[in-house]
Amino acid sequence: MKTNIDKKGYSLFNKKVILFLASQNVSLFGSSVVGFAIIWHITLETSSGFWLMLATICYMVPMVIISLWGGVWADRYNRKHLIMIADAFIALATLGLAIAFWAGYQRIELLLAVSVIRSIGAGIQTPAVNAIFPQIVPREGLTKVQGVNQTLNSVLMLLSPAVGGVVLGSMDIAWAFMLDVITAALAIFIISFIKVEKIQRTDAPAPIFTELKQGMEYTFRHPLLRGIIICYACSFFLITPAAVLSPLMVERSFGSDIWRLTANEMVWTVGSIVGGVFVSLHGDFKDKIRTIALCLVAFGVTFGLLGIAGNFAVYLIIMGAAGFFMPIIATSQTVFIQEITQPTMLGRVFSIVQLISAGATPIAILLFGPLADVVSVESILIVSGILLALVGVLYYHSNKNISIQRDLP
Repeated sequence: MKTNIDKKGYSLFNKKVILFLASQNVSLFGSSVVGFAIIWHITLETSSGFWLMLATICYMVPMVIISLWGGVWADRYNRKHLIMIADAFIALATLGLAIAFWAGYQRIELLLAVSVIRSIGAGIQTPAVNAIFPQIVPREGLTKVQGVNQTLNSVLMLLSPAVGGVVLGSMDIAWAFMLDVITAALAIFIISFIKVEKIQRTDAPAPIFTELKQGMEYTFRHPLLRGIIICYACSFFLITPAAVLSPLMVERSFGSDIWRLTANEMVWTVGSIVGGVFVSLHGDFKDKIRTIALCLVAFGVTFGLLGIAGNFAVYLIIMGAAGFFMPIIATSQTVFIQEITQPTMLGRVFSIVQLISAGATPIAILLFGPLADVVSVESILIVSGILLALVGVLYYHSNKNISIQRDLP
C-alpha cells in the first residue's frame, strides 16, 4: 500500500506543505474567478477577438517583462516574503477596481489597466512559488506533492468558473473582484504561519543585470533546460487558440448563454481533476521527456477535434478529454526543471520559463486574435492542433538521447 512517507521517513504532507498548498490554492481560486469574470465580461460586451487580444496582452506582457527581475529576487531574497508581497499588491489593485465599478466607472479600459497591475504581481510571484517547492518538499516527493497540488488547482478551477458565472448572472461583477481581495488576504494569513529560510548562496551578490545574464547563460548552456524552454515557447504559442479563443468559439457557434461559457471551463477542469488524481496515484514518471511529448501530441489531437466537433455536447466531451493531460504535463515539466536545476538558480530558471511561456501567448494572440475575426476559430484549432502534435514528436526525438544523469545539479 502506498503511503505519504518518502524514502528517508519524512512525511511528504507535513504542516508546512499543507499550509503552503492551502495558501496558494486559496489565492488561485480568487484570481481565477476574477480572470473568468473579466474575459467573459469583455466577450459578452464586445464579441470581438480584437478586445480579447488586448485583454490577453495586458495580462501577459507585463508579466513577461517583470518575471526576469522576479526570478533574480526569488534567488536573492526570501521567497515566502516575495509571495506575500505580490499577493498583497494584486489584492490592493483589485480592491481599487471594485470601488471604481461601484462608483459607476465601468469601462473596459479600466479592466485592462488593472489587468496590467495584476500581471506585474503575478510575474513576481510565480517564479518564487515554483522555486520554493524544493525547499519544503523532499526531492523524491516532488512529483506526488505537485500532483496533489494540480488536483487541488483543478478542483478550485472547477468551482471558480461556476462562481464567476453566478456572479455575472445574478450580481455585480465588482463582487467577483471583492472575492479575490478576500482570498488574497486569507492566503497571506495562512502562509505567514510557515517558516521558509532564504536560500543560501556561496557567491557574492552581483548587480541585477549580471545575475540576469548568469541565469540566461546557465539555462541555455544546459541541454535539457534548453530543450524544454524551446518546447515551452512552441507549445504555448500553439495552445493559445484553444486557451483564449474557445469562449469566442462557443459564443459564435453554440450560443452566448453564460451557462455555455461556464460549461466550457468546467468540463476542462473536470478532466484536469481526473488527471491530477492520476498523477497523485500513478505519477512516478521516470521518463519525463517522453511523458511531456505524449501530452503535447494528445493536446494536438484533441484541439484539432474541437475544431470539427460541430455539436456542443461532443465539444464538451473532447474539451474534458484534453483537460486530463494538463496536470500530467504541468507536473512533469515543473518537477523535471526542479530536479535538474541548481537550487540557487531555480528562481531565475523559472523566470525564464515564465518569460517564454507568457511571452509566447501575447505574440500568438497578436496573430490569432485578429485572424479569428476573419476566419473561423474552428479552422484555427485544427491547424494549431496539427502543429502542436508535431512539436511533441520533435521534442521527444531531439532530447531522448541526452544524458539526464550528466545534467543533474
